[in-house]
Amino acid sequence: MGLRHGTGAIATICADMADFPTPGQWRASGETFDHEGHKIFFRLDGAGPPLVLLHGFPTSSWDWHRVWPFLTAHFRVLATDFLGFGFSEKPRDHSYSLLAQTDLIGALTEHIGFRRFHLLAHDYGVSVAQELLARDLERRNADLPSVLRSVCFLNGGLFPESHRPRPIQRLLLSPVGPVLARLFNRRSFERSFSPIFGRDTQPSEIELDAYWELIEHLGGRYISHKLLRYMPERKRQRARWIRALQQAHCRLRLINGSADPVSGSHLAARYRELIAEADVVSLENIGHYPQIEAPQAVVDAFFAFLGVEPGAPR
Repeated sequence: MGLRHGTGAIATICADMADFPTPGQWRASGETFDHEGHKIFFRLDGAGPPLVLLHGFPTSSWDWHRVWPFLTAHFRVLATDFLGFGFSEKPRDHSYSLLAQTDLIGALTEHIGFRRFHLLAHDYGVSVAQELLARDLERRNADLPSVLRSVCFLNGGLFPESHRPRPIQRLLLSPVGPVLARLFNRRSFERSFSPIFGRDTQPSEIELDAYWELIEHLGGRYISHKLLRYMPERKRQRARWIRALQQAHCRLRLINGSADPVSGSHLAARYRELIAEADVVSLENIGHYPQIEAPQAVVDAFFAFLGVEPGAPR
């Protein structure tokens, strides 16, 4: 299955950033959860079936602010900042891993009372979603109840061979990574971050300032090289995670910004090669952050996937 959306069909929810919460307002509407001695930030809102949102690198749950009011009109929505991101703690001596982040999601959903839930994942969160799928496959093979009701992926490194990291990411993973992390600043962030957006959907200065504020919180720049260890971890888990996709017990959909240089149309093509009867929605001229660049198109595609009748946000 394959669907395409042209830019002419994409309607943004609102063009004025003033209509959206600042990072500070986002934080004020959330709370914290203690996980293995670390404070983890999360937001919980809405009513309906449980839905968990997983954000990407190097950003945070604030990535979902443009689609939040539409999702919470139909779902009980949980969004968290992974350890090392956003408003969660950022220990400098920690060994970060995708498997441990998956443990965090398991602990938080149990704390909230989500026994089975839908999942919408982006970038770094895509890998956590794949590990959740792998664990669900193990549960099913052991005749235990599954956790996932459906999984919808946005742009992310589902397959290591299709992931095209930015030059700065490769450098941060190299031996000079710790030094480079200390030198990283707002200007270098903009130079590496803006090109992954579509040509006509570039982030504004206000948005870039907000992203940088969230990265800088609690000294996040100083651990960026440690967070990037997810890239070799993806390679180690490749066989397990592809098997989980191919044997998934729940419905899957990929919503893909085709203009993304990191995981755009080339990732969607690889997905179609490896996943039988692949369900792919391609958003033309949209980059790596579809939920920011084309929020209405993402909402429409996600609601259609789950058979939800769209309506105005509450």
